[in-house]
Amino acid sequence: MHASTQVQDKSEKISELESDLDPDYVPSDDEPFMNEKQLRFFELQLLRWRKEILDESRGTLNQLQDGPIREPDLNDRASSETDWGIELRTRDRQRKLIAKIDAALRRIKEGEYGYCQVTGEPISLARLRARPIATMTLEAQERHERQERISRDD
Repeated sequence: MHASTQVQDKSEKISELESDLDPDYVPSDDEPFMNEKQLRFFELQLLRWRKEILDESRGTLNQLQDGPIREPDLNDRASSETDWGIELRTRDRQRKLIAKIDAALRRIKEGEYGYCQVTGEPISLARLRARPIATMTLEAQERHERQERISRDD
């Protein structure tokens, strides 16, 4: 499938989910965990986030294609090159974020979304709303980060 077809498919999916879901809907603990409505909510949130990142990256790509930096002053050129370096690092982080978003969308399809990959317990709705790509409960994430710190310090 071509990239333009995939983008169109994602845009159609966003439109479909938006028409299916009440715009004021927010998942709550009063309903069954990861019911169809909650899954649609998070899928829509992830697809919108992905589209926003891709739109921003297209703008950066267009600016890069405009040509090399032609600042006559060396200080201005250095400043522009620094700005571009920062922009490119940001895009690289966002490329990695797209992969995490795609993984979360895959988990939705496979019925694994919203559950900790370490403990299998449900991830809190508040955590998922704040970070829809979360793969661990807050407690499991904290344990993981403590272990990383310990092994990094060794």
